[in-house]
Amino acid sequence: MSQETMLIAQIISNVIAILMVIISWKWKTAGRTLFVILFLWAGQFNLRTAISQPAEYLNYAPLAYTEMYKTFILGFFSEHITAIVSMIAICQLIIGILVGLRGPSVSLGLIGAIIFLVAIAPLGTGAGFPATLIMALAAYILLRKQYQRTLYGQLVAWVRRPA
Repeated sequence: MSQETMLIAQIISNVIAILMVIISWKWKTAGRTLFVILFLWAGQFNLRTAISQPAEYLNYAPLAYTEMYKTFILGFFSEHITAIVSMIAICQLIIGILVGLRGPSVSLGLIGAIIFLVAIAPLGTGAGFPATLIMALAAYILLRKQYQRTLYGQLVAWVRRPA
């Protein structure tokens, strides 16, 4: 990927992250929907890529901001890419599902989202830094709310509301 393409992708991811903060602050159902979509999409994408093209994940090493992440990617990780990324992808799918549920499940999913988003920040531009930290803020905003209904239930109620 060229530097120009990387810059464009980084700008887009940061604009999306800022929009996620605004949307999560103003409309919790829409914010929740964005997190469900993000984590379900990322989970399936990473699972497919881990199985079909695992070496792609080695491209993150030169982009990482910390020596510890670079060393890990080029060392242990490089020998176990499919297993590690598949586990990460399954966790992303679980986060997406939990955020769509109700009650404490949503909180657990949002805490998982925050931990994940902060943990990948040292991957630098490969993770769209600082977009992941901005998205973590959006998840924190949502974490402070209560969720009595599933996301599906909220969306159905919204669609059926009188005009």
